[in-house]
Amino acid sequence: MTAEGFLEGRRLQMARGVLLQCIMGGYPPARFYGSDDGDLALVPDPAQIHRLPWSTQPRALAICDAQELTGENSHLSTRGQLKAVIARYAALGLAPVVATELEFFVFAPNPDPTQPFQPPVGLDGRREDGHSAFSISSNNGLRPFFTEVYAGMAALGLPRDTFMHEMGVSQFEINLLHGDPLLLADQTLLFKHLLKEVALKHGLTVVCMAKPLAHTPGSSMHIHQSIVEIGTGRNVFSDKAGEPTATFRHFIGGQQAGLADFTALFAPNVNSYQRLCHPYASPNNACWSHDNRAAGLRIPASSPVARRVENRLPGADANPYLAIAASLASGLYGIENKLEPGEAVQGEFVVPDNLSLPCTLHAALERLKRSQLAKELFGKEFIEGYIASKTMELTSFLDEITPWERRVLAAQA
Repeated sequence: MTAEGFLEGRRLQMARGVLLQCIMGGYPPARFYGSDDGDLALVPDPAQIHRLPWSTQPRALAICDAQELTGENSHLSTRGQLKAVIARYAALGLAPVVATELEFFVFAPNPDPTQPFQPPVGLDGRREDGHSAFSISSNNGLRPFFTEVYAGMAALGLPRDTFMHEMGVSQFEINLLHGDPLLLADQTLLFKHLLKEVALKHGLTVVCMAKPLAHTPGSSMHIHQSIVEIGTGRNVFSDKAGEPTATFRHFIGGQQAGLADFTALFAPNVNSYQRLCHPYASPNNACWSHDNRAAGLRIPASSPVARRVENRLPGADANPYLAIAASLASGLYGIENKLEPGEAVQGEFVVPDNLSLPCTLHAALERLKRSQLAKELFGKEFIEGYIASKTMELTSFLDEITPWERRVLAAQA
């Protein structure tokens, strides 16, 4: 939209079906978004209008809510779903607080998708080979890229906590500061957009796939969650003596009840399961533990005021609005129904069958299809539409024959 049109308050409308557009560009049958495929209104959030600092021409981006023309939030909108979950907490006098940790890879350009990704050539003329995890070295030549990323974050109002080189080859992580869930989802979206745009300016490719390289750790989007009392700001996961509360237990119980049903929301792509089924600190279970990274739900070591639950299931490829909404909705379900969690696990442990998670997109979608909890928390319209879109993506993947199949199976009798 032109700046003039935006400032005049001209309404921007979009076909309803776009909210269910699959990643290849197609749409599921119209019955999933209304047979007429009528319009939605895109209503900008006044707090989320940003001048784009990387653009040489004056450009701005406005994060919008998708609303029906009658005024209510569209049930197909993931941002609307997150707002609805936050409102349910507020009705109980509670406010969730979250923080996201986003991992990503920085690669050289990859014009031929049949070839593996490669790290960029560093200042020493070599490509990184995996020995730089947690290193302070800058021989990878990415300092100019990250300098512009940091400047862009400041310009967009994205406060950052810590930054590090992660375990993978040319893999990095930035932790965003904790705050309101809707704000953090917006910030995560903006940060991923910033990364990709700045990378293009520097002749690089940023990849937020869950598992872009074989034999290498994948990229996560861990979600740290706590709940505070509206008005006092008191963390309801800790009592006055600093001990964990029943609300804390019930929140974990709800997460354990919901993670398996919602795996397709946390791990939305075929590639997501490459990360979950080769778990380099990427647990595919709903166990909980005190400071054990093998558990899907980790309680980080912290003071009582910062007691929180870390959901380690979502990948970097997850929709931040939907992943945060699903995680918080599960916890609220546990609080409302006073669900008790299983026993905490420590050290090496065997995952009980009832706490294991689907290991393929097909299995995850089948689990979501059978879930009454998903329909109760997100509505039948959204869940059925989401499944329809993701089924199209899975079918598209299965329509191709992979190099592994040609290499290994062609010679079989």
